[in-house]
Amino acid sequence: MKSMTSTSDKILDIAQSLLVRGGYNGFSYADISAAIGIRKASIHHHFPTKAELVSVLVDRYRRQAEAGLTSLQEQSSSPAEQLQSYLNFWQTCIRDASLPFCVCAMLATEMQMLPEEVASRVRAHFRHLAGWLTAVLRAGVEQDVFRLDKRPEEEAQALMASVHGAMLSARAFSDPGLFGAIVSSHVAKLLPDGRPK
Repeated sequence: MKSMTSTSDKILDIAQSLLVRGGYNGFSYADISAAIGIRKASIHHHFPTKAELVSVLVDRYRRQAEAGLTSLQEQSSSPAEQLQSYLNFWQTCIRDASLPFCVCAMLATEMQMLPEEVASRVRAHFRHLAGWLTAVLRAGVEQDVFRLDKRPEEEAQALMASVHGAMLSARAFSDPGLFGAIVSSHVAKLLPDGRPK
């Protein structure tokens, strides 16, 4: 049983790296097979269809992301620090190429072509992230550390777009530093004096 679990995890890990590099349609079971040295039939044994494989992958990614966001809130009661920790996470991932692009952001670029079982999970990820950002921004307004021009829900959507757009720019120009430059200017607009309290 243990080897099945580790084989499944290896398949998911390789699928995730291939997906981040080339999207849903940018990889096949043959690519996974070549990367980890198992037959395609073995991959089908664990994940009968690609849609099932990517659904399980997105579920795993969402659990990790949601646990990470919960952890940020537990580590600090300061909304400004929570937000900065979230941005620092992505900055580090992009700089060291450990996760240079959000799995769900990559899938969102192909939304019209995704099987519904995958697309619905991607939407759920963004709903959760938007809800978390909204709660952080709302708490920041209540604690007088953020000044918002729009409702927290709208600012959360704008911030989410800024973060994912910054990932895209960093990737397009092969410049990890662009991510920080873009998002820090967005965050500075939320702070009354341009600096965290």
